[in-house]
Amino acid sequence: MAGAKKNFKATKKFEKKHLKGVLDQRKATAKIKQRQQVKAKKLTKKGKDAEFFKGSEDAESNGKINGTKKTAKVNDMSVDDFFGGGFEIIEKSQPAKKATKKLGKRKRDEPDEDENASDEGSDLEISADEMPMASGSEDSDDEDIEDTGMSKAAMDALAEEDPEFYKFLKENDPEALEFDDADLAEVDELSASEEEDQPKKKQKKDKMQKRTDVVDEEDPSNNELTQAMVARWKAALLEKQSLRAARQVVLGFRSAAHLNEDDEDGGRKQPYKISSPDVFHDILLVALKQIPEVLQHHVPIKESSSGKVQVPTDSKKFKALSVLLKSYVSAILHILGTLSDDATLKLTLSALTPLIPYLLSFRKMLKNLIKTVVGFWSQSTSSDSTRITAFLVLRRLVVVGDKGIREAILKATYQGLIAGSRVTNVNTIQGINLMKNSAAELWGLDQNIGYTTAFHFIRQLAIHLRNSIVHNQNESYKTIYNWQYVHSLDFWSCVLSEHCNPLKEAESGKESQLKPLIYPLVQVTLGAMRLIPTATYFPIRFHMIRSLLRVSRSTGTYIPLASALLEVLNSAEMRKSPKPSTIKPLDFQIAYKAPKSYLRTRVYQDGVGDQVVELFSEYFVLWSTNIAFPEFALPVIIMLKRWLKQSRRKTGGNNNNKVRSGLVLLVQKLEANAKFIEGKRAKVDFAPRDRAQVDAFLKDFEWEKTPVGAYVVAQRKAGAEKAKMLEQARKEDERKRKEEEEEALEENAAALDDEDDEMEDFDDEEDEGSSEDEDEDDEE
Repeated sequence: MAGAKKNFKATKKFEKKHLKGVLDQRKATAKIKQRQQVKAKKLTKKGKDAEFFKGSEDAESNGKINGTKKTAKVNDMSVDDFFGGGFEIIEKSQPAKKATKKLGKRKRDEPDEDENASDEGSDLEISADEMPMASGSEDSDDEDIEDTGMSKAAMDALAEEDPEFYKFLKENDPEALEFDDADLAEVDELSASEEEDQPKKKQKKDKMQKRTDVVDEEDPSNNELTQAMVARWKAALLEKQSLRAARQVVLGFRSAAHLNEDDEDGGRKQPYKISSPDVFHDILLVALKQIPEVLQHHVPIKESSSGKVQVPTDSKKFKALSVLLKSYVSAILHILGTLSDDATLKLTLSALTPLIPYLLSFRKMLKNLIKTVVGFWSQSTSSDSTRITAFLVLRRLVVVGDKGIREAILKATYQGLIAGSRVTNVNTIQGINLMKNSAAELWGLDQNIGYTTAFHFIRQLAIHLRNSIVHNQNESYKTIYNWQYVHSLDFWSCVLSEHCNPLKEAESGKESQLKPLIYPLVQVTLGAMRLIPTATYFPIRFHMIRSLLRVSRSTGTYIPLASALLEVLNSAEMRKSPKPSTIKPLDFQIAYKAPKSYLRTRVYQDGVGDQVVELFSEYFVLWSTNIAFPEFALPVIIMLKRWLKQSRRKTGGNNNNKVRSGLVLLVQKLEANAKFIEGKRAKVDFAPRDRAQVDAFLKDFEWEKTPVGAYVVAQRKAGAEKAKMLEQARKEDERKRKEEEEEALEENAAALDDEDDEMEDFDDEEDEGSSEDEDEDDEE
């Protein structure tokens, strides 16, 4: 016994040291085999059920699709296998086996990626390399509806196996071969069931109309879509909310969306042909305006005051109409890529807004929709009306969607903003500002999701800045000093200034959840503006200072910015006298760096001086009514007076009178405002430790009436007039340029016409010469 016990311990010890991985692998293999056995039992049970309900032939075909039964081949069988195989049907070949694999839909017992996806939005992550999906395997509830039709592969296999029967179907019942339209047959069944509930008299009245409709719709030789057909469908939709008419409208709209694609792309044949632009226009208007109303009528949506929607997804109508809905939305997303007219784009995008609650359960289609709408919102060629319409679709998605959808939309919106701000010029700056202002609203609809996504993206900006500082290579700074990084920082300043405003916090009754992000954003911005403190990148410094001024103005947060502006004045660019130049003034609004030709020139120095004076005044006007303004402005006043004193030197000074006069006026306004505050606070009777009284000092006093405030108001007014004049001059230059281009094109066309005339005359002369030679030959 002792020896056996010892051997048992040794065996256990050996297994623990050397066989642990082997045993675990065997256990895992056994579990997999057990799952496969359970799965095979389920599939066998399904086959038996199909045989009982549908007959033996359907059960056999189902068994082929699911792979539970292998088709026997005579050539591969021995005599014993042949007699031992039972009564198994023998087929000569299996060409349709590959095609039948496409017939099988997703099994109910297989794990679904969309069903297993968490609410955190992992199933809606949008990458730039993904191709858009028209529709996918959404929910298992739609499987019965999707299985009603046959796939294109099955039709091809039928044409190869039995060409005579395929030819018979093509001649006598062509709709049986239109496999995609078979899915929409469920809508006709639902419409028929609704009509059974109508009174008999009404049914008799509609019989003649139905017969004419069926003749027009099902005649294979006359599949041309006409205005009369569209008008009849429109009347049926308006009067009866007919699902049968809705089905035909969706088919016609899909044909319009895929117009002229049958021959070129080798795609499927569409049910209708459209040759008239009027018919194309009519079917677009009917589909985009009436189909959402029909869906709302048959499957009404209940929306609570908090924005939550309830869609009866378990109802028979929704299951039948889901195929119609997916086909309709897929056609909309497809036709959006072919449109260029602003009015048509706006109408098409607005048609998606009422459909959003119905699409919440179709994740893959929703992912494609988000990607398409964000693309139009961020396109540089899109007009303001198109951008606003696309933004309303995204906002509706954020309001009615769950956490995963909201996070996916916020991420896609930010990515679209970054992609759309790559090119910044006079023509695109207004669109980029519109994108930043509109997207900032989305982050306040759900501040829980907004905080996590904003923290993630601001952290990414900080990581880029750290890598640029640590890996100090020649081109490392370019990851920071570019338009995308500048617009990113400016966008987050818009988000925080809009949602961390004291007025909005007072309305909501609680502090904004985004407020903790102010400090990291300010630190990243201050670090980025000082990365390369040269005169070339003064414009990017001014952009970042404006972003921080927006945050400080809206949130009441003190941000030290005077030192960053004093560094500009104390640079070598501003200490020395400039060189005269006749180049065009630099537009600091659309430039993040100065070209080399501008450095050390009077034009650039004048522009930098104007920017410094403007930003100093905007910075000090924020605290113009603060009780500590005299002490706050004193260091800057001293530094500015010191710079002015050095600039007056005959040797080594700056003789730019424009810059000096601007700074002198700024110093005068700061000193006047300091005396104004000193006079006001001389009358108070509270100590500095009384914080409530200190904060309430001149709280109701209008900042425009202070010396600095009045100066800033006049400065803003002058700047607006200057910008207006520049915009008018730019438009006039564009108009002249277009006229010159048109004149050049006309001249080129006239020159080509002259060349053609000369060539024709030359050809005529050659023809006459050849005819004369022929006559001479004949005479000889």
